[in-house]
Amino acid sequence: MTKVQITVNGEATAADVEPRLLLAHYLRDTVGLKATNIGCDTTSCGACTVLLDGESVKSCTLLAVQADAQEVTTMEGLSADGEHLHPVAAAFRAEHGLQCGFCTPGMVMATVSLLKENPTPTEREIREGLEGNLCRCTGYHNIVRSVIAASGQDPDTVQGLNGHAETAPSGGVEVAPGFSTGSDS
Repeated sequence: MTKVQITVNGEATAADVEPRLLLAHYLRDTVGLKATNIGCDTTSCGACTVLLDGESVKSCTLLAVQADAQEVTTMEGLSADGEHLHPVAAAFRAEHGLQCGFCTPGMVMATVSLLKENPTPTEREIREGLEGNLCRCTGYHNIVRSVIAASGQDPDTVQGLNGHAETAPSGGVEVAPGFSTGSDS
């Protein structure tokens, strides 16, 4: 067993854990925070996305011991008082950026990180920024609208959200809304 001390949502936590315990399981089973979902255990879906010292990470492939002496923020930690939604979560609700809700905590956490790096992203930058987070229900249109709204932009006026394909800046690869080429070429 290894002792870890992790600040989670502003509160100090400590536990003796198996060295192989994943951060996602630490958050869910040891700390009792259930918004961090486990969907794939391979970093493919992004449902387990949290912020580690302010950067988005997928907690299903990060060991709890790797987060020792660091700060983790989960979906539950975004609300300052536990009653009011964080602006990103509020935008997801207002723009109907969810259906079943399983991916939503990971999408919201990834969006918080994305908007920290790029406060007014384009549709393409949003789709590329959330590329590692999967939703099997929505088709991404309302998720992208949610991110645009959270950035303070009007989803109805941002280029590309009217259903037309965009041309990649690198020269001609068209990407239909909801899809990515996965490369810059």
